[in-house]
Amino acid sequence: MLTRFTSRARRAVVLAQEESRRLHHHYLGTEHLLLGLLAEGEGIGAQALQRVGVTLEVARSGVEEVVGFGRETPSGHIPFSPRAKKVLELALREALHLSHNHIGTEHLLLALLREDDGVAVQVLLAANAQPDQLRATVLALLERSEAPSGAE
Repeated sequence: MLTRFTSRARRAVVLAQEESRRLHHHYLGTEHLLLGLLAEGEGIGAQALQRVGVTLEVARSGVEEVVGFGRETPSGHIPFSPRAKKVLELALREALHLSHNHIGTEHLLLALLREDDGVAVQVLLAANAQPDQLRATVLALLERSEAPSGAE
């Protein structure tokens, strides 16, 4: 599935893995995907989050408060949690729904918002970022995007 990901979306996933390691977690969850989107910093996903006041620092603080740090730094492969796997599947659905043939950071964020039981949404709500407002912000940014397909 990652073959359909744009370079920014792939980078966000790599950065999510780095955030998971930084937190000494042995899994990659929705919270790490949120941090990866923000750490990537340039895609529509990050732009939308920043527009509603969610910065990397705010999200890191929220994640640390909700799930804390693990005991040991993981070595080797970090597996996706079931919720994170679902987010990746939902990102494809979001892209198809928007008639896009790629999966960008915007689709990852829209998918995170649909997985409303995940830690990512808990962190967003704690930061006073409402999922409906974020979704509308993503769609508005896509409309204004100069790229023919809104690729990020």
